[in-house]
Amino acid sequence: MPAIYASAPGKIIIFGEHAVVYGRPAIAIPVTQVNAKAVITPNPLSPPGKIRVVAPDIALMADLDQLPAGHPLATSIRCVLASLKISRPPSLTLRVTSTIPLAAGLGSGAAVSVAIIRALSAFLGHPFPDDQVSELSFQVEKIHHGTPSGIDNSVITYGKPVFFARGKPIEFLEVTHPFMLVIGDTGVRSPTVEVVADVRQRWLTESNLMERLFDAAGAVALEGRQAVEGGDYPLLGQLMNRNHAILQEMNVSSLDLDRLVEASLVAGAVGAKLSGGGRGGNMIALVTPESSAKVIDAIQANGAVRTIVTTVGPRN
Repeated sequence: MPAIYASAPGKIIIFGEHAVVYGRPAIAIPVTQVNAKAVITPNPLSPPGKIRVVAPDIALMADLDQLPAGHPLATSIRCVLASLKISRPPSLTLRVTSTIPLAAGLGSGAAVSVAIIRALSAFLGHPFPDDQVSELSFQVEKIHHGTPSGIDNSVITYGKPVFFARGKPIEFLEVTHPFMLVIGDTGVRSPTVEVVADVRQRWLTESNLMERLFDAAGAVALEGRQAVEGGDYPLLGQLMNRNHAILQEMNVSSLDLDRLVEASLVAGAVGAKLSGGGRGGNMIALVTPESSAKVIDAIQANGAVRTIVTTVGPRN
């Protein structure tokens, strides 16, 4: 049997992070410039049921039965086996690699899960459809984020810009006018599960304030959908700035993120905001082809450890 592999892109959230956990809509897009890859090769000389897991990015090399129940990679594998009711699969080696920075708001955990689930189900002769891949990846997301919204696994599984609201059917966005984003990484790992927990604690103690902020973020996402699909660049930038201010009020930004956002705006970005859990990780800046180089230079000069340029449009 030949090797089987699958890959999955990264993602960024344009509007609605944190509020999406509380039922408000959000918009996210895939980032194809980075990806996770899972490669499965058979080990015919080993006994059935032996699964070797190799993930050099996190210095992991172990058999599946050596990994704890809550390990994300192990959970991805076990979810597939349970879904197929297979207790002793053919002996195999799973190798996982990723170019997606860890804990940076780019969906590294969900991308790895999606790649594993796709590769393993195909290797076992029953490639899962997208809806099943997304659902199983969502189960793994609970390990990473505690109370995930489901947006990461959705946008990464389907590989298309999505308008997402928890508990509602996913809607794919029709982006007819491409727009360009610069993603700037602070280099500070974003403790998403901790930030999500802090937001929840504040929601429990200051419910009126947080509900107001969630409503405001949801309204931005609704208006943002019109801007994204209608190609309204100026409005898109204004809404990004507004969303960042809301996230600052939620206390999920940081000095590093604010510095990169401000630097990008001074350099000519149309709009900018943090993206993802916050308190580290990435920010995004809406740029034109003419301003992109200046914005990249500015955020690098202000501490960004890496930048990615992605174009959102029909090609996605």
